[in-house]
Amino acid sequence: MEFLQLAFMQRALIAAVLVGITAPAVGIYLVQRRQALMGDGIGHVAMTGVGLGFLLNSSPVWMATAVAVVGAVAMELIRAYGKTRGDLALALLFYGGMAGGVLLINLSPTGSNANLNSFLFGSLSTVSAEDVTAIGILAAFVVLVTVGLRRQLFAVSQDEEFARVTGLPVRLLNLLIAVTAAVTVTVAMRVVGLLLVSALMVVPVAAAQQLSRSFRTTFVLAVVIGTGVTLTGTVTSYYQDVPPGATIVLLAIAVFIALTLLATPLARRRARAAETAARGCDAEVPGTRRPSDDVKV
Repeated sequence: MEFLQLAFMQRALIAAVLVGITAPAVGIYLVQRRQALMGDGIGHVAMTGVGLGFLLNSSPVWMATAVAVVGAVAMELIRAYGKTRGDLALALLFYGGMAGGVLLINLSPTGSNANLNSFLFGSLSTVSAEDVTAIGILAAFVVLVTVGLRRQLFAVSQDEEFARVTGLPVRLLNLLIAVTAAVTVTVAMRVVGLLLVSALMVVPVAAAQQLSRSFRTTFVLAVVIGTGVTLTGTVTSYYQDVPPGATIVLLAIAVFIALTLLATPLARRRARAAETAARGCDAEVPGTRRPSDDVKV
């Protein structure tokens, strides 16, 4: 446990916990909306913010947050109002954001390939005290929104038309989901990396869904899985000297596969039990006959 004595590991572990909580907390709404890859698109756009941060000698985290929020709002507006050109506009936004970030980082006097890789794939040693403070503030916002407005956000994610009929401000809530996803991307980029953050938003949720169909239980399980894999991946990356982002994502995928293998026989047992119970109920009701009773061999 000597790694706990190292200042950079303490900061990395704090950031990992915050990422493990916030990414699945937002991801569950994106999965419900069938926008699993939205985090990936926001990550591309956030690269421009990182590049601006280096170029202007300001905090890359806060600059990336600002640019990612603008990009996420643009994506939501394109999704809501875009017609046949919607996909093309999103593609231009994604690839333009990534290209702009790479160009700006290389133009900045403090930028380098090492800095670029740390934001793309995550890095333990580059998480500063200022980053932890920024990540903590942004994570608090994400938790406040995803937990405090869970009923409204779930209703919008499940059925926009029904939510609109009930009087919910659907457009505002959609924009809030997009902004929260953008904030989550910038929370996670120092640990997981911009190119892999979308996986951490989606895979823990998919893993939790293997064991539960309840929204509340899935939410809690996804956060537990997310926190577990980020902490385990961070410690593993310290001892094995491997990129933390890739390690965390592979661990999350391993958990998904394990839970899928576990859930399959359980689902079959439940189906057989339900079928047996249904047959028993039919037998107890006088005068009821199953279709098989009419078949003569």
